Amino acid sequence: MPAVPFLPKNAPFTAEEIDVLNGLVQRSTPLQRSWLSGFLAGLDAAQGQAAGAVAAAPAPRAREPLTILYGSESGNAETLALKAKKLAAKQNFDAKVVDMADADLASLAKVKNLIVYISTWGEGDPPQRAEDFYKALLAEDAPRFEGVRFAVLALGDTAYVNFCQTGREIDTRLEALGGNRVHARQDLDLDFQKQAAAWTDKALEVLAPAEPATTVVHVDFKGPGAEDDEERFTAESPIEAEITDLINLNGTGSSRETWHAEFAVDDPAFVYKPGDAIGLYPENDPELADELLHAVGLSGDAALKQKLVRSLDITTVSRPLVDGYAKLTGRADVAKLLEGDALARFTADHQLVDVFANYPEKLTADQFVGLLRPLPGRLYSVASSLKAHPGEAHLCVGAVRWSSHGRARKGVTSTYLADRRKVGDKARIYIKPNRHFGLPADGATPIVMIGAGTGVAPYRGFIEERAENGDSGKSWLFFGERNFSYDFLYQLEWQDHLESGALSRIDVAFSRDQPEKIYVQHRLWERRDEIQGWIADGAHVYVCGDEKGMAKDVDATLVKILAEAAKGDEDAGRAKLKELTKAGRYQRDVY
Repeated sequence: MPAVPFLPKNAPFTAEEIDVLNGLVQRSTPLQRSWLSGFLAGLDAAQGQAAGAVAAAPAPRAREPLTILYGSESGNAETLALKAKKLAAKQNFDAKVVDMADADLASLAKVKNLIVYISTWGEGDPPQRAEDFYKALLAEDAPRFEGVRFAVLALGDTAYVNFCQTGREIDTRLEALGGNRVHARQDLDLDFQKQAAAWTDKALEVLAPAEPATTVVHVDFKGPGAEDDEERFTAESPIEAEITDLINLNGTGSSRETWHAEFAVDDPAFVYKPGDAIGLYPENDPELADELLHAVGLSGDAALKQKLVRSLDITTVSRPLVDGYAKLTGRADVAKLLEGDALARFTADHQLVDVFANYPEKLTADQFVGLLRPLPGRLYSVASSLKAHPGEAHLCVGAVRWSSHGRARKGVTSTYLADRRKVGDKARIYIKPNRHFGLPADGATPIVMIGAGTGVAPYRGFIEERAENGDSGKSWLFFGERNFSYDFLYQLEWQDHLESGALSRIDVAFSRDQPEKIYVQHRLWERRDEIQGWIADGAHVYVCGDEKGMAKDVDATLVKILAEAAKGDEDAGRAKLKELTKAGRYQRDVY
């Protein structure tokens, strides 16, 4: 039987009366509580008729309408929007949350109060699901937002030159369309959580009506001891997990280095679903920290080195950092990096150490640390099913290594795992839910999974989950890599799943096993008639991997495949793909 909620401590009774009432309510049956509710309502009505001279209590003030709009790529803006709704409900707002993917622009132009949470993706682009809304808002025929009171919070990454560009453009456009900005836009970097919470508090404060609010009593209907519905292990509160396995999946002779890492978590609250991401907080390469300290004249500062290794970003060249360094040192040559596209060209093949090595100045420890931002976690699609591996989370991570300007470069998080961690070590991890990339609710629904390299990771979790559930839906995997002999990630597992029937079919594309390059999009086109059949049967289609390369080409190929059914009309194919996206049947997890 579900727990009956206790009376809150702020109920209008003494502590002793609350204890008595709680005991009575907890022991009562649903019938008894229903009868008592009707009896008390009838008693109040009867007393009200008898005491006609008693003034009626004032009607509660109407709740203030509020629309919370979000556009999200990795889920950060969506999470902030949902948190804002909970907070707004406690402040007498009638709040609703709207995804830009589902928003009707004409309706939005008529709302009274509007809060927008919007992220910028890649080189200044809107989130994929927000593209249509973004284009419609910036179009010449966009509706006027006269009288709409609005506030915009922009999320981004200062590693990109066009930091928070989408948020800036939406904020400017809403004002140009007649909207009334009631709270200044704030542009936040990866460590946005505390500032976003403070901004939301202020936005709700200025949007609230002037008259005093009626007291609203909030009851915890989950009862004492119930789990909070917010995630426990987030970027702000990671958990230490033991690395129990670390395997290079590529064969000897491969040009790739792909690591399968397994983490053990001894906490039942650590819960994820296939399609979610696991965040990993790395540590920096100590040798790189030494190089940086030498460049700024701080060699030998052991405490500062530890801080650089464990908690500060020492690879990213950002506009705020370059601007801060130019102002701190007065160097005109550093300031020139901020002109035109100079910074974009510089960051294409340089890292932070190059700034200080190419434009050397002696700094104090405080000056140096003041230029740096916190070391962010890195998200990876989880490569396991919790049902198949209780208490574990698996990742599939490609080690990143390259050379430029005479320096050997390393990916921070990938080489943290590959070079500086071993089995038995601990690492800080957290869960990042992905509400727009997951298995269909009905296990009988067919699925088509498309990925290259480490983009195969979530599909390992998908198939493990379906195998554990005994789901009957067909499944088809398209996988691409360089060489069959060295790079067929999880090959034996896929073969086992084929044999068991958990995986119905697999098509592979190994680009370097023949003179002509063959990629997953080529395999899709070869199987286009069958792909059309699967989609007609209700299949969900998934793409995971590099957005600028594989994912973009797969998009174009799917448009062509869908266009064939419309006599080659690519506009019709594009419209069909958008229709599948809106229906949740075309989902992408790209980076």
